Amino acid sequence: MKIIDFKFQNMKIPDIILLILFASFAVNARSQTIPASYSNIEYNDNGLLFFKKDNQKFYADTTGPRFTLKELMGNPQGTADGVEFDFGHLKGTFTYGLIPYGKADHPLPVFRFSTPIRDGKVEVDIKNAFRYPYDFVDWKENGYLTIGYRLADENGMIIFDGEISLTGTGPFEVAPAIYEGPFVNKVRPDEATVWCNTTLPVQASLEVNGKLYESDGKATHHEWRITGLESDTKYDYTVRYGKLSQQYHFKTALPKGSRDPFVFGYSSDSRHATGGGERRIEGTNAYIMKKIAALAYSKDAAFVQFTGDMINGYLSNREEQEVQYTNWKKSIEPFWHYIPFNAGMGNHEALNYIFRDAENRTAASIDRFPYDTHSAEAVFAKAFVNPVNGPASEDDNRYDPNPGRVDFPSYDENVFYYTYGNVAMIVLNSNYWFAPSLRRETATSGGLHGYLMDNQLAWLKETIAKFETDNSIDHIFVTQHTPAFPNGGHSGDDMWYSGNNEMRPWIAGKPVETGIIERRDEYLDILINGSSKVVAILTGDEHNYNWLKLTPEVPIYPEGYEHEKLDVSRPVYQINNGAAGAPYYGQEVLPWSDFTQSFSVENALCLFYVDGKKITMKVINPDTLNEIDSVELR
Repeated sequence: MKIIDFKFQNMKIPDIILLILFASFAVNARSQTIPASYSNIEYNDNGLLFFKKDNQKFYADTTGPRFTLKELMGNPQGTADGVEFDFGHLKGTFTYGLIPYGKADHPLPVFRFSTPIRDGKVEVDIKNAFRYPYDFVDWKENGYLTIGYRLADENGMIIFDGEISLTGTGPFEVAPAIYEGPFVNKVRPDEATVWCNTTLPVQASLEVNGKLYESDGKATHHEWRITGLESDTKYDYTVRYGKLSQQYHFKTALPKGSRDPFVFGYSSDSRHATGGGERRIEGTNAYIMKKIAALAYSKDAAFVQFTGDMINGYLSNREEQEVQYTNWKKSIEPFWHYIPFNAGMGNHEALNYIFRDAENRTAASIDRFPYDTHSAEAVFAKAFVNPVNGPASEDDNRYDPNPGRVDFPSYDENVFYYTYGNVAMIVLNSNYWFAPSLRRETATSGGLHGYLMDNQLAWLKETIAKFETDNSIDHIFVTQHTPAFPNGGHSGDDMWYSGNNEMRPWIAGKPVETGIIERRDEYLDILINGSSKVVAILTGDEHNYNWLKLTPEVPIYPEGYEHEKLDVSRPVYQINNGAAGAPYYGQEVLPWSDFTQSFSVENALCLFYVDGKKITMKVINPDTLNEIDSVELR
């Protein structure tokens, strides 16, 4: 195949290699079928993706990631005295210290030394740096150790917290380290899942209650489903990987339908903020997230639900997205060893093709494809371990231009439900197939911020109906990132769009029939008139805390609204807590503002105390530990 006319005899070897790589990229790119759900998206003859409008071509940004996990792990090599790293192009500072696994309930690096990164390289002298009396992990006796390190760039911004394990007492050999986890998720009365990710392939194992669970061969992702457990019971577990191991515990859920008291936490929006230090660790506010996790653990929370905007996101490559997800997970890792943190998607989890003009201005942006590997939904699913019990996708909805073929991303692990005792939690994705530019540029087609699409809504209706007839469930909470009634920061979108019902998704070049406010009402109708058990919707997006009790007296429509209006036959709460560290938003004046309660821009964790038929919400600032609010919900 002839791609470009070049004279190879006058080319240097590196140029030839680049040409071959470019040709390979072009062929591979063209092999990726453009989903029929999009419009005006094409490849050129060289395999470059573009958006076409008014005879102009806007090409997708092909800028590579600033950082990758592989690069930030530093390609470590053992030396006679310690270890050396190569961080590629990175310039800045390397700070490091021992991690006391087995000697602390919540092991974190005890940072001791700092050194400049020169030409991307760092050498650590283990023998001298951690000689007596600084060897508080007994590495000389045990013959292994784990170091935690922190990378900061030239401006002092923290980029990454990593780990490396070594065996030997000199010379040293690099061994597999757990850089994410171990975490506990999908906790039920009779089972739980423990999972982790290692820096190198290793055949890891998990021991629980005297039973050994082996990995299937060497791998870097390890996931164990433990079954046959007793409800409401504490279990110690040990993860072994090579010569190293870590020990923690988890507690199984209350029996299904139990009316025994328990507490769970809720928050969202922890993308990085101003203020420096751990408030901005490449993508996330690790300072507040760590305090939220510590507070939830100290209150004996059964689980924490976190719905969206964990990271800064809005990226065009999955490698950098993975770095930000790792930073978020690391921020709460010492507490996630013990209690589940269940994550949902927000708009900042967007991963897009970004089409730019000649001046590098954004013309349009859409969810990436292939959907099974590169979409925002796929990268999110890879980063977390959530239930797979939601709808399949938006394929075969009434607008699908290509029935029987995949034209939409999967809902696996981004729309799901779980139960605990007498409570059901339904997690929705109101940023599915998200095209950030859609509100101003519909020619590409794509999903709208705040919109629950048809198949997801139908699944929600079925799931609510199932719980309505389940006598073991007394209370249902539904959570999605975007408020039905924004109060500060997002009045121009969410499920309101300044009262403009014309906003809606576009599929294959055509708008769907139902506008955003109509869809909001259809959603609320399911929760209010299709259920007696839904207590509240838990939202975020707006970086503040507040609550609203929706009753017939609350005005919820723009002036002159001509469509059918919602019958509010019983009250339901909207509880917004987007105060997990993202830059705050102040309150705006909206039709329902007189009914909005307890508005606060303090960082916040909502704690729900469930005691049989009764639910009390307490809201606490995790930084200062003062109580912001207390509300009797039922």
